[in-house]
Amino acid sequence: MANHQEATFEQQPMWAGGRSPFNVSYGKLMMWLFLLSDAFTFSSLLVQYGAQRFSNVQSPIVTKWPDPASIFNHFPWMHGLHLPLLFVSVMTFILIMSSVTMVLAVEAGHRKSKKEVVRYMIYTIIGGAMFLGCQAWEWSVFIGEGATLYGNQFGITEAGHKVFGALKFGDHFEWQPEYRTSGPVPFAALFFIVTGFHGFHVFSGVIINIVVTIMAARGVFDRRGHYEMIEKAGLYWHFVDLVWVFVFTFFYLI
Repeated sequence: MANHQEATFEQQPMWAGGRSPFNVSYGKLMMWLFLLSDAFTFSSLLVQYGAQRFSNVQSPIVTKWPDPASIFNHFPWMHGLHLPLLFVSVMTFILIMSSVTMVLAVEAGHRKSKKEVVRYMIYTIIGGAMFLGCQAWEWSVFIGEGATLYGNQFGITEAGHKVFGALKFGDHFEWQPEYRTSGPVPFAALFFIVTGFHGFHVFSGVIINIVVTIMAARGVFDRRGHYEMIEKAGLYWHFVDLVWVFVFTFFYLI
């Protein structure tokens, strides 16, 4: 009897194909694999930033690595006020709220409520567009204050004040061309690379959300009988939000 049962078991295939062995659709599985590979890319960039950040040696003239609270202290229409990290906190709040509206869109998709899906997806698109606009403004201000891809043209004093010169003459600083890169070259380069790479992901997510919103409004998912495409777009959008939490921590808090 035992030999008969073993022979019968061996004749039955473990997986005959035609369905996912992971109880998940092919599209969602591929999205997870893409996000995993993308996570490796962001991780390598953040590890490089951390290595540069903590291996940088301070100079008696300028602090080689700037204090984020002294760099990112600007806010629209509030010039001259010291508001450390307030604007980037608003950016973070906007992105988190867009993630909330995406969750609501996915939940509405499970109920096959087309109107709610479209409404919450529009809110998500608006949130992503607002974040991109805020990032563009931040970049313009940062570049205008002297930060370039090749380094910061300004120095940071021991008190955390920005000055356009690396050498102190008496009680003032004067600009010296030979000290053009006296600021932290890796900081500016990695800031633009990492935030720009993340911004590109947000932009791509906004485009994807616009496409799936149009599809939902036209009833494409109703005809398919499911709103799985909203779930896949939601996975991507939540990943982008999660990555921003790490970018925010590394560049603005540490």
